[in-house]
Amino acid sequence: MLDKTRIEQEIVKALDHNKICSFATIEGNKPKQRYMVLFNEGLSLHLATNRQTHKVEELEENPHVSLLVGYEIGGSKDVIEIEGICSICTDESLREKVWSPELEKWFTGPNDPNYVILDIKPTRMAYTGQDNDKREWIV
Repeated sequence: MLDKTRIEQEIVKALDHNKICSFATIEGNKPKQRYMVLFNEGLSLHLATNRQTHKVEELEENPHVSLLVGYEIGGSKDVIEIEGICSICTDESLREKVWSPELEKWFTGPNDPNYVILDIKPTRMAYTGQDNDKREWIV
């Protein structure tokens, strides 16, 4: 049996090697998914988006989210299922930290008023490694 610290380390390693996730919100009472670029610093999870998107409206109604990470071409064979609570963040330091030149396709810069960060606080993570052994981490 792996301890919590070891599971967290495995999850962080897999997150570091998989930068695309399937991100699900709730619209009405139905799930709605889309692919997004995932930014992580350890278990701190962030997504960049435009404040005028439907997902922001959906999150204002219901902050519960789900992410699926891994098993993608070019990524690792690890899979992480994440459930969490998402908040819409306009904190300047976090916007600067997440900013990358790739975001210039959608925003004028880190100070663009439409550029917001979706800050995800995980409540549950299930990690399945290449050994197919599923490990669960609950906050």
